[in-house]
Amino acid sequence: MMTIHLSRHPTSFPTRYQEIAAKLEQELRTHYHCGDWLPAEQQLAARFQVNRHTLRRAIDQLVEKGWVQRRQGVGVLVLMRPFDYPLNAQARFSQNLLDQGSHPTSERLLAVLRPASGHVADALGITEGDNVIHLRTRRRVNGVALCLIDHYFADRQLWPLLQAFDSGSLHDFLRERAGLELKRTQTRISARRAQVKESRWLEIPTMAPLLCVRTLNHRDGEINATEYSVSLNRADMIEFTMEH
Repeated sequence: MMTIHLSRHPTSFPTRYQEIAAKLEQELRTHYHCGDWLPAEQQLAARFQVNRHTLRRAIDQLVEKGWVQRRQGVGVLVLMRPFDYPLNAQARFSQNLLDQGSHPTSERLLAVLRPASGHVADALGITEGDNVIHLRTRRRVNGVALCLIDHYFADRQLWPLLQAFDSGSLHDFLRERAGLELKRTQTRISARRAQVKESRWLEIPTMAPLLCVRTLNHRDGEINATEYSVSLNRADMIEFTMEH
């Protein structure tokens, strides 16, 4: 009588590093907050009774899924779930993240007067080549670069004021310093890959996925937009909610 031994392919079982990644992902969902740090590799390796190579493979899986980010010479930063950003007329980036328990910051990278390109002129209802105010800001959440924003204004009377802006919420600054209330009137979202300069500014790999958000903001009663902004957002760190 012939005995046949059936064996499973080894890949049908999760490997040790996959088990560790699954366990850590569950802990990230329930015990960690964005901005926390994972214990040191040596501690985690000792806890799971594996060598550091196996532990690193588990961490690699969490990095690929967008749960954590390695910070050279510092450790592994918890990114957690993507931030939720509602796309309504009154949405405020900074306040929304504060409400979620995060710490948002913003810094000005650029402030210049320059001729409007075709797409900027079309958005602001002006003639191509007319001078516009161009600000570029970078937003961070708990120290991690989240998005890069180009802001364009056709009203050059705002130039002396906007030169004084260097950090914080730009819309709060305009409201507090000039009594200027802006309301979102149109949002367009597309997807693309990060180019070399963008990847440096956002501290991510070249070709990483980005969500490009183009927004028109109006003053009450005015036909043309006061501000046109183009925001490049890390696709692994933010989710937009359409409210109906």
